[in-house]
Amino acid sequence: MRLDKFLQISRLVKRRTIANTLCSRGAISVNGHVAKAGKMLAVGDVIRLPHPEPSTRALNKSNPSELMVIGNEETPEPEYEVLELPSGNVSRARAATLYRQLQEPSV
Repeated sequence: MRLDKFLQISRLVKRRTIANTLCSRGAISVNGHVAKAGKMLAVGDVIRLPHPEPSTRALNKSNPSELMVIGNEETPEPEYEVLELPSGNVSRARAATLYRQLQEPSV
C-alpha cells in the first residue's frame, strides 16, 4: 500500500493531499529515510511524522488576562510502526489498530 494512502486510511493524516504535501516537502520518513508519497509500505515499517503545528499561546489560569508562551522545548517526532495493511477503507475504530506508536510524546 502507498504511504500517502496508508496515512489517510489510518487517520494519522486527515487528507491524502496533506500526506502528499508532507512527503513532497521531505517531512515524512520511513525506516529512517525520507519517503515519497508513492513509497510502498510493508508490515513492520517505521513511519516518522512531523509534529502538528502547536498552539504557542495559552491563557494563564492564575491571571486570565495574561498569555503564556508554550511549546518551546524540542520533543522527538512521533514514530509509528505499521502493524497491518488493509485492502480498502476501514472504520474509525479499526484505523487505530493499523499502527502502534513507538515513542510517547512528552508533555
